[in-house]
Amino acid sequence: MPDAGPETSRDIFFQVPYVLRLRFAVDVLSRDQHLLLDLLEPSGDSPPRVQFWLDENVRRACPDLVPRIDAFCRRHAARLVRVGDVQLVPGGEALKNDIHVLEQMLKALHAADLDRRSYVVVIGGGAVLDTVGFAAAIAHRGLRLVRLPTTTLAQADSGIGVKNSVNLFQKKNWLGTFAVPWGVINDASLLRTLSDRDYRCGFAEAVKVSLLKSPELFAELERAAEAIGARDATVADVIIRRSAELHMDHIARGGDPFEANEARPLDFGHWSAHRLEALSNFELRHGEAVAIGVAIDTVYSALVHGLPGDDAHRVLACLRRLGFQLVHPALDDVEAVFQGLEEFRQHLGGRLTLTMISQIGQPLEAHTVDRQQMEAAVAQVTRLAAR
Repeated sequence: MPDAGPETSRDIFFQVPYVLRLRFAVDVLSRDQHLLLDLLEPSGDSPPRVQFWLDENVRRACPDLVPRIDAFCRRHAARLVRVGDVQLVPGGEALKNDIHVLEQMLKALHAADLDRRSYVVVIGGGAVLDTVGFAAAIAHRGLRLVRLPTTTLAQADSGIGVKNSVNLFQKKNWLGTFAVPWGVINDASLLRTLSDRDYRCGFAEAVKVSLLKSPELFAELERAAEAIGARDATVADVIIRRSAELHMDHIARGGDPFEANEARPLDFGHWSAHRLEALSNFELRHGEAVAIGVAIDTVYSALVHGLPGDDAHRVLACLRRLGFQLVHPALDDVEAVFQGLEEFRQHLGGRLTLTMISQIGQPLEAHTVDRQQMEAAVAQVTRLAAR
């Protein structure tokens, strides 16, 4: 029998364990708190090297925050080595639109001589977490990132995730990586300085995840809408925590943390939301765009996928009671909005896959869109919002 020769192909399947660390705190920099310190593991016999990054908007709202970071580092000088001053970053979505800012961040990380066992602690809103996180992910192929989200949206959703990105070519999150953060600390005290508009935004993502995974959470959101609008922390903090836990559980146990499959199950309402953000030149906050997108896809689910009409009305009523305006001039350009479907498909590759719902808490995958019915859904949401 002739020699078969060397094998020409070989496939080895392997798994890499990850840990997603989420902590909840109030005033994590205070003397009696050790959550942050305990996350900063030493490197062998040496204390960890740590660089702090801070959202400029947060610094303006909390002028004592930099001195408190300084005091924290002095207090624990035996257990950590602080690298340089606090790095200030301009906040807001405009940050993600300027690729030159990313380059400046990489230069700062390089100048600090950080290595793969060093820590980048970033305190800020979602755009700052995204951009600093992306820089940390590509420096040395990954520094250890600790996030302290300062917005309801980041604490309820994006700050918990394993993605980071910047915008490019007028496309939301076109450039980015998947990188599991070393840790996330949701500090409720950091939410106190938010404007009402920014405070509201995170609850759009809470509505979204409840529609996908928890009828109980959605019912709680309905009951709590006015209290959330009044910024009752005893109510709102529970909602934020439950939303964060649902997002975390999906990432860790949903079977596709790095979105290798066709579907993006947590992106209900996002195909139009991302497009609306771009069409508004990012004047729309992400949470505001998500509220509109969730409203549109909820009505479409009722028109096409069997969601009871009464449930669709409940969803739209809840979003409005939370304070969301479910209309924007960008919706007037229907053709431009519908380009979001192709951008959404391209982002994952393969065939178009949208998550819709047949019942509250029962998602499904849709691979085609009835254009006429989707336009009808947009029209219904617009009419309701105009009342």
